[in-house]
Amino acid sequence: MEEAGSSAGGGGSSFRPGVDSLDEPPNSRIFLVISKYTPEAVLRERFSPFGEIQDIWVVRDKHTKESKGIAFIKFARSSQACRAMEEMHGQCLEPNNTKPIKVFIAQSRSSGSHRDVEDEELTRIFVMIPKSYTEEDLREKFKVYGDIEYCSIIKNKVTGESKGLGYVRYLKPSQAAQAIENCDRSFRAILAEPKNKPSESSEQDYYNNMRQEALGHEPRINMFPFVGDQQSEFPNFDKNDNRGHEAISKRLSVISRVPFTEEQLFSIFDIVPGLEYCEVQRDPYSNYGHGVVQYFNVASAIYAKYKLHGFQYPPGNRIGVSFIDDGSNATDLLRKMATQMVAAQLASVVWNNPSQQQFLQFGGSSGSQLPQIQTDVILPSCKKKADPETPVKERLFIVFNPHPLPLDVLEDIFCRFGNLIEVYLVSGKNVGYAKFADRMSANDAIATLHGKILNGVRLKVMLADSPREESNKRQRTY
Repeated sequence: MEEAGSSAGGGGSSFRPGVDSLDEPPNSRIFLVISKYTPEAVLRERFSPFGEIQDIWVVRDKHTKESKGIAFIKFARSSQACRAMEEMHGQCLEPNNTKPIKVFIAQSRSSGSHRDVEDEELTRIFVMIPKSYTEEDLREKFKVYGDIEYCSIIKNKVTGESKGLGYVRYLKPSQAAQAIENCDRSFRAILAEPKNKPSESSEQDYYNNMRQEALGHEPRINMFPFVGDQQSEFPNFDKNDNRGHEAISKRLSVISRVPFTEEQLFSIFDIVPGLEYCEVQRDPYSNYGHGVVQYFNVASAIYAKYKLHGFQYPPGNRIGVSFIDDGSNATDLLRKMATQMVAAQLASVVWNNPSQQQFLQFGGSSGSQLPQIQTDVILPSCKKKADPETPVKERLFIVFNPHPLPLDVLEDIFCRFGNLIEVYLVSGKNVGYAKFADRMSANDAIATLHGKILNGVRLKVMLADSPREESNKRQRTY
């Protein structure tokens, strides 16, 4: 059993942070392993040169009141705590005590353990930048705060264009903290989440259950809720909400009073098809959870914004979702969204009423026109189909959500990768197949189309089992 004893006197600040302020700003507390005989006055004397000390805790035995050889020091700024860790770790506090002390950044409620000077969590920052920035521009802007190990800019995998986001990794935690504290607020600099951060299995179960609950009353998510009853779709919003003047984009900002991991953020926003990526950010000035979410198309982003703003995660805590103005032309985005919406609704009508197909294909002059494809995916130009008698080298299995695309649209999409023999739908199911005369063409189709949204329909494109393998399996259910 133990307790923490401390004093705010001794020439230090009289301010004593409460429990809710221990991690504000984050990483402003250090954890020390010291001698049991080191007095608090020595700690204050040796650590006060690094900045304003708000409090000192010496952990003591509850019964004997003797020091346990553990202490905490709370600084006013993160950079002060980081510099204290860098310079004092492994040092001796007193001439008559040659045992080196150990200094770490103290564990917070949102981190799993104490962090040391080598921890990447403390040296890598995440920033929002103009899309015109190069890595050299990014380095030039942030090198004033310390030695940079590397800079990187997040780019679209298909187009190679910047997404307006980047990383800067410094050699020292104090340099990263200085950059966050002192750079222009427009960069919205925060500590980046660690790479490949594991998540608790129990948390995954909770969020899987949460997603099922959210989808329980919606077997198919309506990607275009604006066609139906808007009042029933968006009951949680204030009628005075000034939406008309809000910027619209494919990128969303997410804020929560409770911190969240990237896996948790993904679990929430992947409910809406079309999620491109998400990034968790850490704000050094609060314990709130912050994140950025981007969708492949503006329709998905609009739906996610109005569907998930005010969503309770965890129960009792409402998350806030807003658009991030990325400089896109809102008029063009809305026009594109409207076109996608009409195409999807038209495809849905055709699929649910096959008798309409003949009308659409042979009515007027529209039957001779190429099908319109609305997507953010960069597709190759049209190519001729292979001869129907050509041997099949590869067969692709296609899953559609929420409904299949019309055959002429599907054929137009897949023939662009060359060597397409045939594409067909399985009657009554949201699946289909594409046959190719060349494996490389099939692989290109998978790489380009898998997980993408075309005409409001999300595609999953993968290699199909061979007919022999399928015959040995139980029949698929969808």
